[in-house]
Amino acid sequence: MPAMYNHKAYIALGSNLQEPVIQVNNAISALDRLPQTNVVKASSLYLTEPLGYDPEQLKTIPDFINAVAEVSTDLSPLELLKAILSIENEAGRERPFVNAPRVLDCDLLLYDDVVMHTKELTLPHPRMHLRSFVLLPLAEIAPELTLPSLTLPDGSNVVELVQSYLNQGIKKLEI
Repeated sequence: MPAMYNHKAYIALGSNLQEPVIQVNNAISALDRLPQTNVVKASSLYLTEPLGYDPEQLKTIPDFINAVAEVSTDLSPLELLKAILSIENEAGRERPFVNAPRVLDCDLLLYDDVVMHTKELTLPHPRMHLRSFVLLPLAEIAPELTLPSLTLPDGSNVVELVQSYLNQGIKKLEI
């Protein structure tokens, strides 16, 4: 049985370039290899239409594969962020413009009940409650999870919250 560490974190994973299913699965494996960290649960993979692009861009932007992983860790929030950014870089992540297609995107969503806002990291993730590609996989692996009330109704449950976003072009892959 893998070691259980002192902190629980949730990480969103996404890809729409270079075999996205493989990229996301490789990222989940890479999370499990981080020091003082192990993957407790990983969601199913979800196929998601691109959001935030103008109609002309949508013609050339491939759909995304998304998932969320729960990890147990003894890394601090900033150490965990640096580790997941390293996983992105090793996969070949480039950032030519905001919301550019990507080989791999890893976002630290939650870390215990930590609330922080620094130049490097904002917890909870400031836009997670607006994205079905985060909420649906998160609700799958942590249906009892309530989110901190920074920008949300106090104690919003992820299962309740995701109901508003099911029209965002997402479907669970049956792999």
